[in-house]
Amino acid sequence: LYCLTTKFGSVSVLVVFSALLAPAAAFYLPGLAPVSFCEPGNDKVPDCKSTIELFVNRLDSVESVLPYEYTAFDFCSEKTMERPSENLGQVLFGERIEPSPYKFEFKKPVVCGKVCMRTYSTNNPSDKAKLDFLKKGMLLNYQHHWIVDNMPVTWCYDVEDGQKFCNPGFPIGCFVTEAGRSKDACIVNSNFNEKDAFYIFNHVDITIYYHIVEHEQLGARLVAAKIEPKSYENPNDDKPDCSGGPKFLKNKHTGEFKITYTYSVNFAEDKKIRWASRWDYILESMPHTNIQWFSIMNSLVIVLFLSGMVAMIMLRTLHKDIARYNQMDSVEDAQEEFGWKLVHGDVFRPPKKGMLLSVFLGSGTQIFIMTFVTLFFACLGFLSPANRGALMTCAVVLWVLLGTPAGYVAARLYKSFGGEKWKTNVLLTAFLCPGVVFADFFVMNLILWGEGSSAAMPFGTLVAILALWFCISVPLTFIGAYFGFKKTGIEYPVRTNQIPRQIPEQSFYTKPFPGIIMGGILPFGCIFIQLFFILNSIWSHQMYYMFGFLFLVFIILVITCSEATILLCYFHLCAEDYHWQWRSFLTSGFTAVYFLVYAIHYFFSKLQITGLASIILYYGYTMIMVLIFFLFTGTIGFFACFWFVTKIYSVVKVD
Repeated sequence: LYCLTTKFGSVSVLVVFSALLAPAAAFYLPGLAPVSFCEPGNDKVPDCKSTIELFVNRLDSVESVLPYEYTAFDFCSEKTMERPSENLGQVLFGERIEPSPYKFEFKKPVVCGKVCMRTYSTNNPSDKAKLDFLKKGMLLNYQHHWIVDNMPVTWCYDVEDGQKFCNPGFPIGCFVTEAGRSKDACIVNSNFNEKDAFYIFNHVDITIYYHIVEHEQLGARLVAAKIEPKSYENPNDDKPDCSGGPKFLKNKHTGEFKITYTYSVNFAEDKKIRWASRWDYILESMPHTNIQWFSIMNSLVIVLFLSGMVAMIMLRTLHKDIARYNQMDSVEDAQEEFGWKLVHGDVFRPPKKGMLLSVFLGSGTQIFIMTFVTLFFACLGFLSPANRGALMTCAVVLWVLLGTPAGYVAARLYKSFGGEKWKTNVLLTAFLCPGVVFADFFVMNLILWGEGSSAAMPFGTLVAILALWFCISVPLTFIGAYFGFKKTGIEYPVRTNQIPRQIPEQSFYTKPFPGIIMGGILPFGCIFIQLFFILNSIWSHQMYYMFGFLFLVFIILVITCSEATILLCYFHLCAEDYHWQWRSFLTSGFTAVYFLVYAIHYFFSKLQITGLASIILYYGYTMIMVLIFFLFTGTIGFFACFWFVTKIYSVVKVD
């Protein structure tokens, strides 16, 4: 099993995961089994390939949210072969993998091989549009993403402190401004000095590293593919020799312009890298592990602090309260009740807007289980970056199949709140939150369609997602709601008085809004460093692989949300404020507001996104993430507080 978390995740995940990973080394995931390669004419090894195919993926940029297909830039393309099939996750992330004309024979070097030539005339409107689009791509630093043997072709270069960074993409070109300032990749070559000009990387040097399998007659396996983009002005475009100066296009060029695309390929044996660890050189060039441990330690300190507070309340204050309340025998003593026992007749009074709260809690339960199961499988290596699109596919399929617990939780809680409009409850659970997400997603998709981006979901896929929602998720939600309403309502440990108790004047700190704002700070403090890496993987197109750390942070987040909500719930009950249901949900859910503030800060401080469409897309997709996170954290807070309130009122004697 190819599992990226074997090296990075197992140090942070529980020992159980390590035990589970050990026996998994004997098999391979579907589509991730190693492929053997042999020299042409070698028939000794069965199922051994001699031709290495190079596939191309969509191009993206850190300065734009809009990815484009490879063919949109008029590069050399292969039209005779069929495109590989893509799973749902790949389509949702805008991946468009296509065959390319770059094909190599194993261990057969090529020097300056011609791929194709493109000729443009600025007098032709179609050619001018293609050339302008190519210049736009270079100006916004769009990056190629090539694939060999299901492995990214990487561009490795030196960064500060003698470190080497291996980027799973490389630029199509770069731009030198009118003032002579080199942008992006133009700084790597001092010959890129023509002002107001675009330099095109029309040549690539590819080195493919292989490992010969020892003690097995299985041929060789590819363990790395590295590329170095270059620019050549060939004197003879029909017979290129890759010896001229850099190829550039003046910004105000008129007339004819030719681009000859060439490549060179070499093969090198690497005895150190084995097939199972061939992604490690990419991941090791990302120096984030120390920061991840800092994040974990930071989160653990917060958890220990909150756990200490909760333990103090449970073991000391609450224990004394319960003992004192249970010793009150006389009526006179009972009349002198104070603190949280005073509101025992109102603490389980149904909340206002109970319908909406139950619907939110049903959707939140669905998201919580989906997140837990997805991260669990990711920790075991099933959803590694090598298995493209698997993470998103797993999450969507789980969400669809988890309609039953959503309907059950919403119906059971709504019945316990005294609600009778069960049809409305079922319909809102099935359509409200998913409908808001789909409406936002559909508007974003319309913008992508208008911009001609590869991330625009095809109409057929959109219909398929609607079919999953209406034909599977909705019926499962109805089934869950049926069983939820069929069961009796939740039995509370104390009776609810007919007349609501008047809530005394609250101090500033025990009023709802200040408590809700304070409640979200600590959970957010546990996740904000991990959040930085997640946003980097989405918007800066960096590889995310540390699912072991993420699962641990997930557990810490659940504990922190629960403990922070229980603390504030106890303080409010002591202040004789018994409206805890909505407050517990919003206290924990307010973490999502801090998430939104951080996403806005990240946009202005870390990204260089330009263009109205890209900005709208960034905030549109961010709002989807914020809503999901709000439901997720709010549900944790509510159930933690519900357990706490039920527990403390079940151990006191009430007359």
